[in-house]
Amino acid sequence: MRKVIYHSVIGKAIFYTVILCSLIKVNGMNCYPSMFFFPANFSAFSTSVFQPANDSLIYLKKITQLANADKSGRWPPVTVMPQKGAIIPFKRVIAFYGNFFCPQMGILGEYKASVMLQKLRVQLKEWEKADPTTPVVPALHYIAVTAQRNACDGYYRLRMPDSEITKAIQLADSVNGIVFLDIQIGLSTLQSELPRLTKFLKLNNVHLAIDPEFSMKSAKKPGTSIGTLDAADVNYAMDLLANIVKEHHIPPKILVVHRFTSEMLTNYKNIITRPEVQVVINMDGFGSPVLKKSTYHYFIYRQPVQFTGFKVFYKNDVKTGGRIMNPTEILALQPQPVYIQYQ
Repeated sequence: MRKVIYHSVIGKAIFYTVILCSLIKVNGMNCYPSMFFFPANFSAFSTSVFQPANDSLIYLKKITQLANADKSGRWPPVTVMPQKGAIIPFKRVIAFYGNFFCPQMGILGEYKASVMLQKLRVQLKEWEKADPTTPVVPALHYIAVTAQRNACDGYYRLRMPDSEITKAIQLADSVNGIVFLDIQIGLSTLQSELPRLTKFLKLNNVHLAIDPEFSMKSAKKPGTSIGTLDAADVNYAMDLLANIVKEHHIPPKILVVHRFTSEMLTNYKNIITRPEVQVVINMDGFGSPVLKKSTYHYFIYRQPVQFTGFKVFYKNDVKTGGRIMNPTEILALQPQPVYIQYQ
């Protein structure tokens, strides 16, 4: 089963026209069959993957808006529609990143909780002002498994205690926000690290992020070279999340995949989108605005998957590039990111 991508603007326009003119009736409701997005899925007529017609039209309008007048035919990519209750693309997620034990890893651990949350509120207001048409959702992006330079138990990663994950969830609850559990696997695997987090991922407001930079398939120590993940790894994480969504009858999950080089994510065309999971490829590089926009263009824009994210480094961007980019500049990107992360 392969994701259908039309690289022709004309072909894409025809594709959407066919969808808009091909509504069917399911239980008396106008719906889109998922087979229009996955031709091999011709018999998969489960009502869980259908969207009411008005939601579908809103979705198509939103992803067209996010393409930001792209003329290449890459954006928006044609992918499966989100299941009912999806956050993106209908809202934009604004996340603070880090770990409570380590101030150097990001803003989550740099300030006491009350100060950090107030800074997050200020950042949310900046985005609301920059794009009044898109509601914002606050998020805490917590590194739940951190890569280590020391072997630890042989896998060069350290699992955070459940109490710290619970702390992140409770803080997010206090601002009606969501949580991302970020996984840096070191010499471990996603198959070893993700199942133990299902007790948190089954909660409505807990989502997932995976970081290829610290996935050391080369068996080198984290931090000595840039790691990598393959489409097969992303598909595994998406399958796990999709199964959680279906088993617990909860809204769709978001999967964030960090990226700032080509090798960090291999075989991207083999990533299979699912209605239960929305995947965000997040531009994770720091530097000057010119460098960050170039990285976004080459590794995010030119290799479309589903949705995009953009990371702002409060310190490293200033230190290496002179300043940080503001929301208006980020919204000028093609495509517009729906996930914004601040470290």
